[in-house]
Amino acid sequence: MRDWKAKIENLFEDIDNLSDGFRSRLKRIKGTENPLKIIPFTGYGTREKFWMSGRVLEDDGDIVTNQNDGKLQNLVNLYKRFETDEVSGARIRAVFGNAETEVFTDKEGYFYLEMSAAEISDSPFREIKLSLQEPLLANGQMAETVGRVLVPPETARFGVISDLDDTVLTTNVTNKIKMFLTVALLNEHTRMPFKGVAAFYKALQKGLTGAENNPIFYVSSSPWNLYPLLTEFLRIQDIPTGPLFLKDFGNHTIFSSGDHKTHKLNNIESVLNTYPHLPFILIGDSGEQDPEIYSEVVKKYPQRIKTVYIRNINLKPERIASIDKLIDEIKDTGCQLVLAPDTEFAAVHAASEKIISAAELANIREEKKTDENSPKIQEFAGEQIV
Repeated sequence: MRDWKAKIENLFEDIDNLSDGFRSRLKRIKGTENPLKIIPFTGYGTREKFWMSGRVLEDDGDIVTNQNDGKLQNLVNLYKRFETDEVSGARIRAVFGNAETEVFTDKEGYFYLEMSAAEISDSPFREIKLSLQEPLLANGQMAETVGRVLVPPETARFGVISDLDDTVLTTNVTNKIKMFLTVALLNEHTRMPFKGVAAFYKALQKGLTGAENNPIFYVSSSPWNLYPLLTEFLRIQDIPTGPLFLKDFGNHTIFSSGDHKTHKLNNIESVLNTYPHLPFILIGDSGEQDPEIYSEVVKKYPQRIKTVYIRNINLKPERIASIDKLIDEIKDTGCQLVLAPDTEFAAVHAASEKIISAAELANIREEKKTDENSPKIQEFAGEQIV
């Protein structure tokens, strides 16, 4: 089983590398008259140093969606998100205050930069000016944009690291056919959040005092190609934004659950190590490996994790029993792993632990009720996709 999966993954990567290499050589020979764009991914850091990444692509125009788009249009748009023309070897200049640096994109068009923070600001988000130095367009102009970096304020009392799929928005990851239909046939306007999520996450951001401005990070195995969709989804649903840690589809790790675990662990540890003074709350679901991954984090970083909230989407007795075992394993660290049937249950627990204000429960219950009565339920082949 592993042999044929590895062969398929290697075949995908060989084809992708061959295609990228051919396009890159063709551009060097002919040049490019196509417009280019820099897509910055929200970064994170401290008052001393920060990190951010992004991508340089040929600009084929923005993908414009709305809630009236049909399934065929959504499927076409999904294809456009993955059929990208990467620009390898592009030189990007980043400027922040009096500091600047230059980086180059890799073969998939990604860039990664690290800078020393030269400004002190009360705003949790700092703006970084990005400009494409090479290649220039035929008219000699350069692509420019502004990226954002999250720097938790001194008022923050804890941080939140959350999964996305089947934790914030419904994806049906336990059923691969439904998952594909959900991702392919819905868009950022018609994907559905779990009931009450926006109000709960805003309460976590505000904290007990209402003015903590606690940072929220999202770690998901979704590909970077879906970054615009996911960030727009958070904006539309009024869910607090923050850095997203996604995966490169070019890796083609389409069968590897181990890679999913490594991806999540590495990024969670990176955040924890960046903010050693902050305790964290972890939020995920029981559909795949979140309980096991988060329990491993708790064991490695005892006293750093306040609470683990797991949305219970897998109701099989054996799955619940395995999570109950994890609850017993980590209880000596002082961390509580809470298996929550819905957002309200998790919110009530958070209020009882003085993580959020009890006054926020009314808002969470009201939003949950509104979400339950929402007409935005999409159907495919006579079945609800929510």
